[in-house]
Order: sequence, then C-alpha cells, then structure tokens
Amino acid sequence: MERPDGRGWDELRPVELTLGVNAWAEGSCLIKMGRTTVLVTVTVEEKVPQFLRGMGQGWINAEYGMLPRATLERTPREAARGRQQGRTQEIQRLIGRALRAVTDLQAIGERTFIVDCDVIQADGGTRAAAISAGFLALAQALYRMHDSLPFPSPPLKDWLAAVSVGWDGGGPRLDLDYAEDSQMAVDFNVVMTGRGQIAELQGTAEQRLFGRPELDQMLSLAERGIQEIIGYQRRAFPEGGKVIDAPE
Repeated sequence: MERPDGRGWDELRPVELTLGVNAWAEGSCLIKMGRTTVLVTVTVEEKVPQFLRGMGQGWINAEYGMLPRATLERTPREAARGRQQGRTQEIQRLIGRALRAVTDLQAIGERTFIVDCDVIQADGGTRAAAISAGFLALAQALYRMHDSLPFPSPPLKDWLAAVSVGWDGGGPRLDLDYAEDSQMAVDFNVVMTGRGQIAELQGTAEQRLFGRPELDQMLSLAERGIQEIIGYQRRAFPEGGKVIDAPE
C-alpha cells in the first residue's frame, strides 16, 4: 500500500532537531518530524517531591499539552475545561517514566527536572517526538550544570528516542502520520536506548489480532528507526558524551 507522503514502508519522516531555542530554560529542543512539531523546555528546581526529601536522589516530571490549533480543528485548552484529559495524563506519565529510566537519579542529587512538552502542530507521533526531544533538552540542561558543578558520574545511562510503528494489510510501517495511524490494524509506540534496550512498549490490536512474527517485525523496524533518530540526536548535540554514559 502506498503511503500518503510517498515514503517507503521503512522510512522516517524528515527529522529536524534544534537545541537551545528557549533563552530562559536550562534546556530546550524543538523537534520536527514531518509536520509534527513539538517544543520541549526543561526547568531545574533545587528541591524534590515530599516523598523523596532526604533520600539524596532527584526526580524527573513531565507535562504535556497541545496548543489549540495544533490540530485540524481548534481544541480548547484543557485549563479552560478545568481538568486534564485522560490521554494527556497518560502521555505525560509515559514521557516521565521513559526519561527516568535512563537517568541516574542519585547522580543528579535532590533536584527536580520539569520537562514541558508543548505540541505546536500535530500530525501523528507527538508522544514519540516529545520523548526524543525531551531527552535532548534534558541532556542539555545536565550538560550546562556539569560545566559549573561536575556530576560524580554520568547522570544519563544511554541515549534515548521513541518512534511509532504499525501494521496494515500491506505489512509493517514506520513512523506513522495521523492519516496512517487512524487506519492501522495494529499500532505501537516504542521507546528504546542506544544499546537497543526497551524503556517502554505500548501497543494494541486496533482492528485485528497479531502474532509473534508480526510483533518481531515491528520491533525490529522500530529499533532501526530509533537508531536513526539517535544518529540525529548525536549530530545535534555532540557534547552529549560528557553526561551520557554510552560509547561514542
């Protein structure tokens, strides 16, 4: 089946990563994957949640939201509704878990890193884009801190990125845009490290069940896509090796 934008079944959308786009945040990254655009900023607070006080470790918390015209039709701000939607809560918890999975929380000390992910334009894969950009923004914040007060050990255990993958009647597809995602028989969000370890795996049979051979194909395809995104991350932030404990 031909893809809407003419890509091959195993091709990412064009990826752009720009660091330091916010003058005030300790770390920031703007990511574009096709038409999906997400701005991530990181704020460092010299305190931790009450349940961590005195334990000598830090915390990473994520917040996620869409601007009203990130979508084809205007979506009212959740603040105007008076509560967050369940989807928003699920996504920001996913982002926080993924980033904590590759962070040495002891190494960062009693600090909280708040990762704000704002979707400027949505065309599928916003949570994956937020994780890939969130990791870079976090790495930049840690790098800036390391320059003035070196960490005792690299606070990040590895590079981290995420991508969506799906299966339709024609086989697996990498990095789904909205038109594809809404029609996939099976779709997954995969979060993985540079060494190929899985930090999170979210998947569902939307229209039909699937077997282990299909799952293995989708995971292999996602891994290839994630390694390509990590390649973009490395080029965008070559200084990252100072705070990331991974072979260059």
